[in-house]
Amino acid sequence: LRSRLLRTALKRLVARGIVMVSALTPSDAAHVLGLHDAWDGHAAEKAAHLFARSRGNDGRAVAPDARVLARRVIDTLVRRSAEAVLDTAFAEDGFARPEPSRSFLARAALDRHAGLVRPRLSLSVPLIGLGAPAPAYYGDVAALVGAERVIPEHAGVANAIGAVVGQVRITRSTSVTCPDDGRVRVHLPDGARDFDEFDEARSAAADALEGLVRADAAAAGASDVHVAVAADVRDAEVEGKRLLVEATVTVTATGRPRLADPVEAAQPGKAP
Repeated sequence: LRSRLLRTALKRLVARGIVMVSALTPSDAAHVLGLHDAWDGHAAEKAAHLFARSRGNDGRAVAPDARVLARRVIDTLVRRSAEAVLDTAFAEDGFARPEPSRSFLARAALDRHAGLVRPRLSLSVPLIGLGAPAPAYYGDVAALVGAERVIPEHAGVANAIGAVVGQVRITRSTSVTCPDDGRVRVHLPDGARDFDEFDEARSAAADALEGLVRADAAAAGASDVHVAVAADVRDAEVEGKRLLVEATVTVTATGRPRLADPVEAAQPGKAP
């Protein structure tokens, strides 16, 4: 897209759901280099080729070819990952300085400087890699930080398991306004309702939203749902009297995901 007009047209197509925008990722680079083969290698090659021939600020192509570009992506990923691991380890050891991995000694160690001085950094614990691409990257990351690499069995689904056992959180909000003196209006999904008092309107808004978030949380698989209600009230003083401008009532439902009962899941007609 070489013009603002075309970029504006693209935004409209994306907003309507007609076009989906995707980008080159480290997983694509791993496919190009043969380090990973779980997904569409042809699409990864095409994306890397297009990215490599795009022009930088100097007007030159970003990279000579897709493989050179992919190698740069993986090398950068490994380096940034190693720096993040070191910063976390330093923080755990009580070093207060921000980003100690960017110090000249740490950079020299990560660059494998080997002059009169040969600095090295190493972890005293193994580096555990999780996620589908972990085997492709974390061997090099572990080597860079001087750590033993550990890739657990089924590491590729660890993130999905974490999402399943994480917390379900559903939030809904609505506004409460004062269209005229003596009338308070609650704006709900099924329409507006008017009340005489603000407290009455706020209570009605909370009750309506609680029913919705509880239903949403149950549909998302949550059990033991807890509900919290908050109100952000904005008012103004007019002739010595406090008047409501607008209030936002927010209701949040949280709960742990239900785990299927093995006996129940095994029954005919029951989805595991």
